[in-house]
Amino acid sequence: MLKATIKEVAAEAKVSTATVSRVLNNSLKVSDDARQRVSAAIAKLNYEPSAIARSLKQDRTYMIGIIVPDITNPYFMEISKGIEDTVGLNGFQLMFCSSDENSDKESRLLQLLNEKRVDAVVVATAGGNGSKIESMSVSGLPVVLIDRRLEKHDGHTQLDLIAEDNSEGAYMLANRLLEDGHTALGVVNGPSWVSTGRERYDGVRRAMREWGIEHPPHVYNGDFSVEGGIRAVRSFWQAACPPTAIVSLNNRMTFGVLLELIKRGLRIPSDVAIASFGEVEAGRLLKCPKLYYIDQQPYDMGKRAGELLLSRLNKLNENAYPHLEIFSHQIKCIL
Repeated sequence: MLKATIKEVAAEAKVSTATVSRVLNNSLKVSDDARQRVSAAIAKLNYEPSAIARSLKQDRTYMIGIIVPDITNPYFMEISKGIEDTVGLNGFQLMFCSSDENSDKESRLLQLLNEKRVDAVVVATAGGNGSKIESMSVSGLPVVLIDRRLEKHDGHTQLDLIAEDNSEGAYMLANRLLEDGHTALGVVNGPSWVSTGRERYDGVRRAMREWGIEHPPHVYNGDFSVEGGIRAVRSFWQAACPPTAIVSLNNRMTFGVLLELIKRGLRIPSDVAIASFGEVEAGRLLKCPKLYYIDQQPYDMGKRAGELLLSRLNKLNENAYPHLEIFSHQIKCIL
């Protein structure tokens, strides 16, 4: 069954299409009689206004594009929930995309969102698309970076950023293990080309230097996945002297670390101590006492990103400098 058109509604109500448009837009320049006839025609024909036509007229689609590295990661879903709860009150919908930590796929998704004429974009970048993201911002599209910074390059433009204090959080984790007497650390890091990977590793190294430990730790650069944590443990235990403590700089990788350690019959923390950037809820189920973790605030980060988006979309503080907000951390422990 074909959808009714605005012309058919106008013919049924015996008015012009302009009058139908005024009724749809709640204009006061319509008589009560005409308004009633248009409303009756709309109901009779089950007419639904075109969202595309409305967006062209208003120059707004009420869609916000979200690109995250892993749409299945609860951390990014909490961020997205915070954004949705904030912008949804103003009629905006989210269009979710997952780059899978792939720069080429992220580039294609950025192009897609541009073609869909989204009103704004939130990006937790996989890296490699700094120039494209910046050009979108320069063109007038509000862009908010979440969790990750752009890589540095020529012509670098400052963009709005909501992120964590990655270096300080990783420093706190490493420092706690060093306080407990561990000097042979294993570090399960993310990709080195992503800002979170670089910053968190720098925090671990800073803690080690302050303790006078100059030799580098065991390092495995994973991909922020459960499988990455499993591979890291396998790599560490191929060494002649495996680490006595592991700093895992992502909670999904930490889950993989725990699975592989338990599979090998190792006890936590008596055989191997663990410190995780982000809580691993399965740690309690797996009975891992004294598992240190950084208490993240993804939902609050999402809310702040949403508030910032609304400010940019409503052109408030247009001349203000790009907004930079860094969330600090607390270290907690599973008892």
